[in-house]
Amino acid sequence: MRSAVATLEARVLPRDRTDALRQLCLFGAAYGAYELVRGLVGTAGSRPFTDAARVIDLERSLHVFAEPRIEAWVTAHAYWLLELADWTYINAHFVLTAAVLVFIYLRRNESFYFVRNMFVIAMALALIGYVAFPTAPPRLMPGWGFTDPVQQFTGVSLQHGIGAALFNPYAAVPSMHVCVALLIGGTMSRLVRARVLRIAWLIYPVLIAFVVVVTGNHYFTDVVLGALTAAFSALLSRRLLARARPDVWAFRRSLPEPARS
Repeated sequence: MRSAVATLEARVLPRDRTDALRQLCLFGAAYGAYELVRGLVGTAGSRPFTDAARVIDLERSLHVFAEPRIEAWVTAHAYWLLELADWTYINAHFVLTAAVLVFIYLRRNESFYFVRNMFVIAMALALIGYVAFPTAPPRLMPGWGFTDPVQQFTGVSLQHGIGAALFNPYAAVPSMHVCVALLIGGTMSRLVRARVLRIAWLIYPVLIAFVVVVTGNHYFTDVVLGALTAAFSALLSRRLLARARPDVWAFRRSLPEPARS
């Protein structure tokens, strides 16, 4: 029995069991801390709505405040697209991201540690944004013509019940949906071989940007800041961490497996 398990591990795991458990714990701890801090940062008072008004004023001054019109047009003329966006918003951010991380660890392990570092840096940067600029998302600003299609689609509100204790409805700046989509989309476009898959992964962040806007969860400003967060995370991982430990933390597609520590 033990030999069979050992044989299965050797076939499935690119490293030993200890490394797999270590990465799972590290990633789980980082994400758990991220969600805990995000949920506990101060959101009382009117500041999130004041900050949201500032975002809207900025976009209006730049003549790019079109989110309500986009949502209204899709609702009136392509409601099926809105339902698809709702489903994507609910599922893709967690399910697809987790699946991609597992795939990278198992099949492109030489690049996993670089990707892990990007995610950790991105979550840390996002927390700074949530603390410094708590912002009510568009769906909480009905006076500007926004609705909450995700809640209408699912009938579930995270602002009530058990989940509300650690849920921060004002964690809109930056958009981590867009940030994560860029991190995994950019990574997978370099790791897959088929051209059609590379193109699909390059399109994926654009799809997520549309989804978060049309579902009333983010402004265009949040999308841009989410993209900048992804870019800065990749830059720090490459210029700082990868240079500190190039044998472990550098991005590579296929190289001899270095020892892990």
